[in-house]
Amino acid sequence: MADSQTRAAARLAVLVALPVAVLVGIASFWWMSGLGAAKRVEPRPQSTTAVSATALPLTDAAAASCRDLIRTVPTALRDRPRRPVTAGADQNAAYGDPAITLSCGVPALTLPVGADVYLLSGVCWYAEPDGAATAWTTVDRDTPVRVRVPNSYTGQGQWVIEFSPAVTAALPRAPAAPPGC
Repeated sequence: MADSQTRAAARLAVLVALPVAVLVGIASFWWMSGLGAAKRVEPRPQSTTAVSATALPLTDAAAASCRDLIRTVPTALRDRPRRPVTAGADQNAAYGDPAITLSCGVPALTLPVGADVYLLSGVCWYAEPDGAATAWTTVDRDTPVRVRVPNSYTGQGQWVIEFSPAVTAALPRAPAAPPGC
């Protein structure tokens, strides 16, 4: 009888110990090989030189709105720090390398018939190819804003959406915004 009890106890010990040993072995391999460690991504060098910008003539109301906007835009877009601009620091901002640029007080757009307008976090943007970039312009604000995103950035709308909270906070909606905005 003691012999059958010993065998049953040994079987139970093996049934418990074997899976635990396998799991510990897999976890040890994973941890020691670095698979469990967070991948360290070195930040890529960012230029800190001034980005070329144009200071457009603005009405007093548009200039005040643009100053409010520039005070509320983020200091960085994700890991892209803000960079100085060559002109109009109270109406232009730039981020990263290649630079994503924001210009406040640009001329209002006349939308083509059937144009796609993107509502991104409460702001309506119209996207238009512009050479090596896409220009995203607000179509529902009294003072239009244009964000130029180089084509090397994927998910361009996701970069533009980063500006929507600042636009909403600083710029009043236009009374004649397109339908759906």
